[in-house]
Amino acid sequence: MKRICMILTGIAITMTALAQTDSTKEKTDTIRVGSMIIIKTPGNEPGDREKTRVYRRKEYKPSAVSTNWLILDLGFANYNDKTDYAAALASGFTAAGVGEDQMELRTGKSSNVNIWLFMQRLNMIKHVVNLKYGIGIEMNNYRYRSPILFETDPTRVTLDNSTSYSKNKLAADYVTIPMMLNFDFSPKRRRGFGLSVGASAGYLYNSRQKTITAAHGKQKVHDDFDLRKWKVSYIGELQLGPVTLYGSLANKSIFEKALDQTPYAVGIRLSSWH
Repeated sequence: MKRICMILTGIAITMTALAQTDSTKEKTDTIRVGSMIIIKTPGNEPGDREKTRVYRRKEYKPSAVSTNWLILDLGFANYNDKTDYAAALASGFTAAGVGEDQMELRTGKSSNVNIWLFMQRLNMIKHVVNLKYGIGIEMNNYRYRSPILFETDPTRVTLDNSTSYSKNKLAADYVTIPMMLNFDFSPKRRRGFGLSVGASAGYLYNSRQKTITAAHGKQKVHDDFDLRKWKVSYIGELQLGPVTLYGSLANKSIFEKALDQTPYAVGIRLSSWH
């Protein structure tokens, strides 16, 4: 018992000594002045002079024109459906039974993937206001909940309740040129905060309906399905440090006639700068 008491007493004395030793140590002072960092370290022994070290942080200096290659967008696609289905049925564009509920999309599986060959940013006002533009391709996949089928020559939207579809989508791909006014709220930081707003013009170069059934397997029908050749959209992006979010909203329906479905997309943009 005495031995245990002696050990505990020794530990207590050692810890007290360490605590006193730590409390007598002088702390290092750090001073920040703009981009300059001053660190003052006291000497090891009494009477030693304190050491002063000065560091200068490197500021990011944006160039007048900067280019980013191969930007990838990953997002979700959908559309705002304001179709008059009674008028669409009367015109023969849709078959009986096709309505807003049948044209509803699978939100989580309708995708928007964009690959921008390049985007360029041109300084206009002190690197705070910039012009941003580029070129790339937009790929939209609209996954239907119901067994919607597009007939061709002429285009007609029908409902096939006799078949079970594991996949049923309409794909529309565009070559697109975006142009935006960019506002960079922290131009001296490589990944700062800001936003961009503008418009884009896209030309439809490929469209198809892809279905998968147990009876017929995978099938693709390539046609324009009376989709508009040109798609003009309002676009924007929000820069939150290393994360960039984007969005787009077309100014008209994706179809030339009968169906009034205005597409939009939101997602995340993967790029090496804003």
